[in-house]
Amino acid sequence: MVDYRLELVILPVADVDRAVAFYGTTLGWSVDHDQTVSDEVRFVQVTPPGSAASIAFGRGLTSAEPGSVSGLQVVVADADAAHDDLAGRGVTVEPVEELPWGRFVHFTDPDGNAWHVQQLPAWSGA
Repeated sequence: MVDYRLELVILPVADVDRAVAFYGTTLGWSVDHDQTVSDEVRFVQVTPPGSAASIAFGRGLTSAEPGSVSGLQVVVADADAAHDDLAGRGVTVEPVEELPWGRFVHFTDPDGNAWHVQQLPAWSGA
C-alpha cells in the first residue's frame, strides 16, 4: 500500500493580502511562502502551529468561489485553550460545542471559509 499524506489544501480567498494578514498576523500561523509567479499567479502557503499539512491561497490557484470552503478541521489538545487563544487574537469564535465525538470551536476567515477546531474525546485514545 502506498502512503498518501495530505500536505496542502487550496483555499479560495477574494483578497490575498487580507488573507495573509488574517492567517499570518491575526492567527499567528507561519507564512511559509508568498511568491508572485506572474500577474496571474500568486502563491501563499501558511501552516498552523504543529501541523504537517498547510493551506495555500492566492491568485490563479483555484476557480472555487471565495468563502466556499466549510469543512476545514484542525485538532487541538484543549478546545477551551483554542477558544481563548482565538478570541484573544480578535477572532470571532463561537462558544465551545460539546458533542459525543469531541469538543468543537468554530470560526471563519474574512471570506467566510469555515474552520472547525476539534478536541478529540478521551475514548479516542488521542
